[in-house]
Amino acid sequence: MNSLQKFLFTFCMAFIVSGIGVIVGQFVPAPLMIPLMIAELVLLIILAFVRKKKFGYTLMYIFMFISGITLFVSLSHYVSVLGAGLVLKAFIVTAIAFIAIAIYGSVTKFNFGFLGNILFFVLLAIVILGIVSIFVTFSNTMHFVITIASILVFVGYTLYDFNQIARRGITEEHIPNLVISVYLDFINLFLSVLRLIKLLSRDD
Repeated sequence: MNSLQKFLFTFCMAFIVSGIGVIVGQFVPAPLMIPLMIAELVLLIILAFVRKKKFGYTLMYIFMFISGITLFVSLSHYVSVLGAGLVLKAFIVTAIAFIAIAIYGSVTKFNFGFLGNILFFVLLAIVILGIVSIFVTFSNTMHFVITIASILVFVGYTLYDFNQIARRGITEEHIPNLVISVYLDFINLFLSVLRLIKLLSRDD
């Protein structure tokens, strides 16, 4: 199994672990969710500096499991608002789009490396606006603009990550971090799509 195959296999396994976390999440008391979200951030920071193979893989799977648990909160909210059927359709559409973008980013000869800094600063602006929205009430139009920007950012990150993986190759020690990056691309794209559907449903 070469590095690319191992990356794809690890990504699938990590996604399954996250799915198990979502199932477990329904049994986790609400007061534990914030500590678990903090644990997610701590694990991300630690993984940024860890390059030992076994330790990195262990932390990655722990992160995936905790991420699945905390993801349950968002999914249960959207299921209650939009219905399970619509959430499932959004997941399928997002997955198909994600795979198509990933394939294009991997096979194209164009180098999307220039997107890295642009995407980072746009994402930073979105995060800042998200924090501001806690204290300031935004209009539906503003929420719509932010949501569209979020979708474009994570489409861009998906394109960027797979493009750079294809161009630079993969070393085994970097697989855990790359798996988490691609996982976060998909999950954030999915949640942004759900936010958009919710906004459009509200306008109806």
